[in-house]
Amino acid sequence: MAKDEANPSSVAAAFLWAQPSGRKPGPKPKYTLDGIADAAIAIADESGLDEVSMQRVAERLGTTKMALYRYVPGRAELDAVMLDTALGAPVEAEAAQWRTALTAWAGGVHDRALAHPWIVELVQRPHTPGPGELAWFEAGLGAMAELPLRGGEKLDLLTLLVGHVMSLVRQRASAGAAEQQLAAALSSILATRAERYPRTASAFAEADDDGARDDALRFGVERVLAGVAALVAERAGSPPSRS
Repeated sequence: MAKDEANPSSVAAAFLWAQPSGRKPGPKPKYTLDGIADAAIAIADESGLDEVSMQRVAERLGTTKMALYRYVPGRAELDAVMLDTALGAPVEAEAAQWRTALTAWAGGVHDRALAHPWIVELVQRPHTPGPGELAWFEAGLGAMAELPLRGGEKLDLLTLLVGHVMSLVRQRASAGAAEQQLAAALSSILATRAERYPRTASAFAEADDDGARDDALRFGVERVLAGVAALVAERAGSPPSRS
């Protein structure tokens, strides 16, 4: 396959995995990949992923776009570096209880994505994971070290948890203050029409009272892990474990 026909995801992955772990001998470079990634991340945090470009990153660093190409060959590579950097170090979730460990792991993914909501788009694109993203998978699998599931099932479980987290972050990022306004408007409507929609009115009233609408992360993660516990117990022929 010719170079200009290469899959951007494959090219970006090759770039990520080719980065040395330490400094190269010779003069210190004017810019670093971490510094470029930080500048791009700041733009994405402020204005969204669509506003990130090599030109804007160069302007933020006080250099030219052509100078940056010495460090990052193109936009696909920049996106890959941004994602791997923004994910940060994984939550080390090797607790004695796998459900506790995976709950902490999912919470860590949620915190990183909530800090940088544009992560959702990059994670959900077809791509080859970089070192940082694989470190999160390694930590998640470590939390399941004693869980009697097959390897593919463990990967599916992590994917399911990530999907739940990313869905919540996307919803929150797209709604923002508008969600509160819509909720207030719906509450006003239901307040005068509770007889026509009694179940809906009751459910929303209870959610407002106990904060349930803001606890979707915990609820979803607990339900997923309870299902896994039931599966493990079914295979073992014993009641589901709470650990």
